Amino acid sequence: MANEANIKLIVGLGNVGSKYAHTRHNMGCDLLEMIADRYRINMRAESKFSGIYGSGTIEGHDVKLIFPTTFMNESGRAVGPLCNFYKILPEEILVLHDELDLQPGQIKLKFGGGLAGHNGLKSITAHLGGSQNYYRLRIGIGKAPSGDTYSWVLGRPAPLDRSLIEEALDAACLNIAKIYTQGITKATTAINGFKPQNYGV
Repeated sequence: MANEANIKLIVGLGNVGSKYAHTRHNMGCDLLEMIADRYRINMRAESKFSGIYGSGTIEGHDVKLIFPTTFMNESGRAVGPLCNFYKILPEEILVLHDELDLQPGQIKLKFGGGLAGHNGLKSITAHLGGSQNYYRLRIGIGKAPSGDTYSWVLGRPAPLDRSLIEEALDAACLNIAKIYTQGITKATTAINGFKPQNYGV
């Protein structure tokens, strides 16, 4: 991972529709909305990119945001055409997504690596010509106690988990700015070292 990252596109993953709003699988979308609000980036439906799209600046850098409206397992249908149109390379992309292997309140930033069975990432990789060389910000949701992953990711977190996740999302939104102001290494250290105040309560 280079110290400097030129992130031109931030993708927030989730499913479309009110019944999926604020579910565990939509944490990437929730964080994208926070970023759009913080930097006053207007988001609107854009059919040619199969998503809700916005363009603006973060800390003086031009950035595009997209929430694919294709459902999770077809997310690449939004990312691929947008990258082709604006000539955005895989290493210039940051994908925000939920992560079963992290506990609620944990966030981790990484470059490349495996897809951990995440259908949104699988679709994006396929539409980037098979490249996994993009950044991911993983938002912990924990594993299903019952083992029923499908119902778990499409459910909403319990109040304590939700408060931990919201704290982590606030920290992620704040620290994403460091990618542009201090470089990817310092941003990664800040994000990966975050611990919520309520952790372990």
